[in-house]
Amino acid sequence: MTQVTKKEQIQKESSWLKLGNISGVFGVKGWLKVYANTDKKENILSYQPWYIERNKVRKQVKIKAGKPHGKTIIVQLEDVDDRNEAELWVGSDIYIKPDQLPTLEKGEYYWSDLIGLKVVSTKGDDFGMIDHLLETGANDVIVVKGDKERLIPYVTGQVVRSVDLEAQQMVVDWELDF
Repeated sequence: MTQVTKKEQIQKESSWLKLGNISGVFGVKGWLKVYANTDKKENILSYQPWYIERNKVRKQVKIKAGKPHGKTIIVQLEDVDDRNEAELWVGSDIYIKPDQLPTLEKGEYYWSDLIGLKVVSTKGDDFGMIDHLLETGANDVIVVKGDKERLIPYVTGQVVRSVDLEAQQMVVDWELDF
């Protein structure tokens, strides 16, 4: 039985994984507000090092300190000690390398592993590619874009029959007309 883990809902961009971005500054001592794409926002702090893209260049950075603060995360990067320097980082994206993710059990997948997979029915109908996933509470939903956009529940065994990352394909028991 396959299952999707919501452990981290990060976005895959070629060989990099986008963890989030720097959304603003906090205070006058160089702290930054961070928007996290991780399922639990504080998980972003456990990935080290970060690679921050600034002016179209990715630079490895170290976090001096970081913590949850209200609905966001705040961090202080090494060598960023005042508000003026911090403002230069606002709008930058935060990346990690795929090998920084914890290894999952067999049959578990990160959402980023599923994005871009071709989705076909058990009858061979081509639905298109997985664009993104939604968390609905009852079950996750894959958003497939092809000749039209389709929302297909991620229910292992019943709807999702197989996931083959090597073949870049997911087989679903779903009708074209749904």
